[in-house]
Amino acid sequence: MPITQPPLSSLIHAALRAEILAGEYPPGSALPSERALSERLGTNRHAVREALKRLQQAGLVQISQGGATRVRDWRRTGGLELLVELAASGEAPPGIELPRATLEMRASVGADAARLCARRAGAAIRAELVARSENVAYRLALNTLLAGQRVLRFDAALVADELAATDLIRALVAAIADRDEDTAERRARNLLNRSIPKES
Repeated sequence: MPITQPPLSSLIHAALRAEILAGEYPPGSALPSERALSERLGTNRHAVREALKRLQQAGLVQISQGGATRVRDWRRTGGLELLVELAASGEAPPGIELPRATLEMRASVGADAARLCARRAGAAIRAELVARSENVAYRLALNTLLAGQRVLRFDAALVADELAATDLIRALVAAIADRDEDTAERRARNLLNRSIPKES
């Protein structure tokens, strides 16, 4: 089976994203023009334009018609899809611990989802923690985190302790079944925090 190369615009997108995240273009600065980028990268302007559109969709730049394309502060304007992209490419900026960040957010979302499930779910579906918390933002965030978790290829040992804690899982389910929101949240957080690496 032949190996397919990614589209040229994807390669340009990845290169520019890496430069932005590395701080080569700080927030507020202007990127070179499409013409300058195409000359520098030895490509056509159409591929550069497509790459810039993807950077704008990710919250990394703001394209102005007839004006400069300005770099945005990705920590303020980027979305969860950036987390998955960075995990997939292995191009996270220095000092960003993606596995830790993903597991910490997963623990927070999971704990609050357990609390909401204890409050809102009917008896037959209380075990479906996130799906039945009836919070679509949590559901979508968790979908992204789970996708990122698969992309990051976590060592199975990282979550083994959590998966083996059957007593904690049973206690969590019991709290949800009892509609005890505070206990459900606390037990879910304790369970999910087991997978977060200790800070050095």
